[in-house]
Amino acid sequence: MVRQKIAVFASGTGSNALNIISYFENHPQIEVAFVLSNKADAPVVDAARKLGIETVIVPNERIETPGVLIDICKERKVNGIILAGFLRKIPMDFVEHYENRILNIHPSLLPKYGGAGMYGKLVHEAVRAAGEVETGITIHYVNSEYDKGEIIAQFSCPLEAGEPLESILEKIHRLEMEHFPRVIEELFTRS
Repeated sequence: MVRQKIAVFASGTGSNALNIISYFENHPQIEVAFVLSNKADAPVVDAARKLGIETVIVPNERIETPGVLIDICKERKVNGIILAGFLRKIPMDFVEHYENRILNIHPSLLPKYGGAGMYGKLVHEAVRAAGEVETGITIHYVNSEYDKGEIIAQFSCPLEAGEPLESILEKIHRLEMEHFPRVIEELFTRS
């Protein structure tokens, strides 16, 4: 089987990105080619470098320039892109070039609590305020609209009435760490 190269895009601390790097270290079929961030000072950049992973910084104003992301990925022979806390909208030329090969993880059970401006704690605060009895994560393909791409997998967990925000964050984090790398592996090792 052909070895698959993936790029991980992240904007913050990168807990999901680092988990993915760790999961695929020494994997026989999948390699993390590089980490791309729109923020040079994002903690994920330094952490990835310490693990020996190439990092690429593309400032926000360059992300929208047609062809920039495509050229970066083609140069490194990337087969797929994983969005792991990347807080920029992906340009349409890039989405079209890598159709059904860009995966995102969202911290809710889409279509609930998705869309522009719904990320991180904002999602969990909305879930809590609505009195939901469960929450979870959604892994989906990226298309032209925020959080509207085809759903690949969802994983849920129960919520208690009045559950503290920190507890919800911890439950979501556990789901992400457990399931995101495994779903990536399943998708990119299909024959």
